[in-house]
Amino acid sequence: MTQKSDILIIGAGVAGLYTALKLAPRPVTIITARPLGEGGASVWAQGGLAAAVGADDTPNLHFADTMQAGAGLVDPEAASVLVDGGQRAVDDLLQFGVAFDRDEAGALILGREAAHCRDRIVHATGDQAGAAIMQALIKAARAAKHITILERIVVEDLLTDDNGAVGGALVYDVGAGDRAAFDAGETVLATGGLGGLYAVTTNPTPAQGHGLAFAARAGAVIRDPEFVQFHPTALNLGADPAPLATEALRGEGARLVNKDGRGFMSDYHKGGDLAPRDIVARAVEAEIKAGRGAFLDAREAIGAKFPQRFPTVFASCQAAGLDPRTTLMPVAPAAHYHMGGVMTDLDGKASIEGLWAVGEVASTGVHGANRLASNSLLEAIVFGARIADQLREKEISLRDEPGAPADRMDLPSKPAPPAAMARLRTAMGNGCALIRSADTLASVLNAIHELNAAEEMTSGLKSALVTAELIAQGAIMREESRGGHYRSDFPETDEDPFHTEICATAAYEEDEEEIDA
Repeated sequence: MTQKSDILIIGAGVAGLYTALKLAPRPVTIITARPLGEGGASVWAQGGLAAAVGADDTPNLHFADTMQAGAGLVDPEAASVLVDGGQRAVDDLLQFGVAFDRDEAGALILGREAAHCRDRIVHATGDQAGAAIMQALIKAARAAKHITILERIVVEDLLTDDNGAVGGALVYDVGAGDRAAFDAGETVLATGGLGGLYAVTTNPTPAQGHGLAFAARAGAVIRDPEFVQFHPTALNLGADPAPLATEALRGEGARLVNKDGRGFMSDYHKGGDLAPRDIVARAVEAEIKAGRGAFLDAREAIGAKFPQRFPTVFASCQAAGLDPRTTLMPVAPAAHYHMGGVMTDLDGKASIEGLWAVGEVASTGVHGANRLASNSLLEAIVFGARIADQLREKEISLRDEPGAPADRMDLPSKPAPPAAMARLRTAMGNGCALIRSADTLASVLNAIHELNAAEEMTSGLKSALVTAELIAQGAIMREESRGGHYRSDFPETDEDPFHTEICATAAYEEDEEEIDA
């Protein structure tokens, strides 16, 4: 049976929930594959939210740091929108009940992270900012009369009409076991990231970039898909996903050392342990490959305060039988955040009618080639509010008989088979991770093409393969090294920055089938 909503939000992380809340009083429906607060990366965000709210800070300083980190590809206008929205974002989240950490005088406690020139990271319960923000937004969303929340609804693709406008989504109701159409006049993608495509990631493994695939198959422009950020300090403890050791540890004085206890970051960059993430990640990788190992040393800088200051990291260490108060923490780079995504304008609108994108799935222009630490939560809040401002009073009508791709209708409504997903993650980790080349990227594409030809195709695997191919193709097209993208066969950075833009309309040329109401 077809369901309908003027506005449909796909995804229930910080970006989706906040956008829905800001749409009040306009009715909106949120659909999510899992119960609220489960399966998404928002809850796992440790660092916090970057905002120029300190007495010695200004949005201009935050702007300069954002531009510098992005390696020539940050949109200045988008960055201005981002940093100017910092104070409002913090105030708004406080209104929703987020309990940010404060000192004895009641002032917000601000932390420092890589490539920031000031202490400007707002934390909650130490390293549990994402969980604290999600808890508050979930409570507010469940209480909001204008929001309808539908859980355990899996999106398989977007619906489009004869003019190419998005008109909702093809969904699978896990509880009912039925596939159906969900018609909508305006659809907002808030589906998160794609770290689950990689063998080593800090993301939940179901984060496989499906939203990117949906948008690409519908004909939206995908910008800079090759820019995947690898966090330099995932805890190398053999867990999948890899627990994160937040950058805030280094902000409070923890140091990266090799197995001999020697700090090595000064060998790679003048910023030392707080150099930009891409540089730190490659330095850690280099030390590991050289046989010297890489470890995070917080014994002196944090020591006995560790359980109170960083409870999440402490619990991960304890689970592995390691005490970071007295022992070095082994670390390695892991896929962490996607800087590219569905290209949007400054109001979050995609390149095709009826589609919007917010959060990690979007390419708003604020991250460029290398995201500045903790700008991600701020981006979700600032641009979620801008989407809501556009849609709150807009005259919206449902599209005329939107349909789904015919090839999608032939596929079982199932996740990717574990064996196929393991092969894809291994291929991406070996050939399209921190350091790439034409040869390694060719091996990734070969694996993708072989998996596409396999008999055991499902709707979940199809989406994962589409997104993986977008990343690999973007990496092949970019014959330079910049930010999070490093080509060993093209190690230099081009003088003139450029964006990669892919419009995969060829993947959507087959006839569409209308879903029976």
